[in-house]
Amino acid sequence: MTTAAPAPVPASGGRDLPHPATGEIRLESVLHALSDPMRLRIVRELATEGDELSCSQFGLPVTKSTTTHHFRVLREAGVIRQVYRGTAKMNGLRKDDLDDLFPGLLDGVLAAADRQALRLGDG
Repeated sequence: MTTAAPAPVPASGGRDLPHPATGEIRLESVLHALSDPMRLRIVRELATEGDELSCSQFGLPVTKSTTTHHFRVLREAGVIRQVYRGTAKMNGLRKDDLDDLFPGLLDGVLAAADRQALRLGDG
């Protein structure tokens, strides 16, 4: 007699974070998330990197709780996806989802942010 194997336990150990499905992402939420300078900085870094980054790789000049808040706003708006890889919370830009829903929006915002950074010397 063969016994059924136990169901696999998710690698995150129950630490899955809620994300909106692509069809649930709202333009107003995305624009709100991108309107904050720290959140825009996070998105710019993710877009430049083109890969996942851990929260600790950003070096934002704010407290840890404020950093957590900014990542949560971006995740809940559907701008980023956060997943646990071991003990690190990894962040990736949901560029494909945003481009499908709002063609050109993210590229336009990022280009405008780059021009503003050059104009203001924020580099």
